[in-house]
Formats: sequence, C-alpha cells, structure tokens
Amino acid sequence: MKKIINSPNAPAPIGAYNQAVLKGNMLYTSGQIAINPKTGNLEIDDITSETKRVMENLKAVLSEVNMTFENVLKASIFISDMKKFKEVNAVYATYFSEESAPARETVEVANLPKFVNVEISMIASL
Repeated sequence: MKKIINSPNAPAPIGAYNQAVLKGNMLYTSGQIAINPKTGNLEIDDITSETKRVMENLKAVLSEVNMTFENVLKASIFISDMKKFKEVNAVYATYFSEESAPARETVEVANLPKFVNVEISMIASL
C-alpha cells in the first residue's frame, strides 16, 4: 500500500499530485521548484539561491519520513540552461558527501513549471 507524503515545510502541490509517495521503504518525490513554502512566492533571483530553495524543499519532504539526503538513491535535475550547470552543481554538492552521493542525471529542458530555471526530484530508501 502506498502512503501519500506532504510536508507543511515544503510548498503545496500546484496540480494533481503530492509532494511524495512512500511505498514500502521507497520514497518517490515529485519535482520541487523554488517556491518558498511560507510565502508561496518563487525565489528565482539567481540560480544559486533558486537551487538552494529547491534543495531545502526536498530536505523538508525527506524529513517528513525521517530521511535525509543520505537516503537518496537517485536524483533527476531538470535545468533550463545547461550553462548554469556549474552553479546548480555547486549548491547540490553541498547536500551530499562524495562517497555516498546518489546516481543522477541532469537534463536541459525548454521550459519548467512557472518558467523556473531548475527542478529536482529524488528517489530515496530507508
């Protein structure tokens, strides 16, 4: 049986989906964008702060089921401009140790929800 996960410390879904689904010991997060959960406003002034907000939103979802970034097995990064990869990667890397970093792909896309610059989703396991 799947369990729907929604954290009050991450932005509410803006469509017909939930923040995450827990099935057994596996957590599948929806993509997070840089919406501040307290204000509902986008934080897209620069790619560094935007990526940090995305990662903090994911951290909130993970913590809702007592997980951390150490539990993450796979991450998917969608970015609107691959020229910004270096900055996104620099922020992303601060949330993981090199020895236990998850598998990952980074894909440049034409557009993202609300025309943000980066969206990240994750799969984690207890």
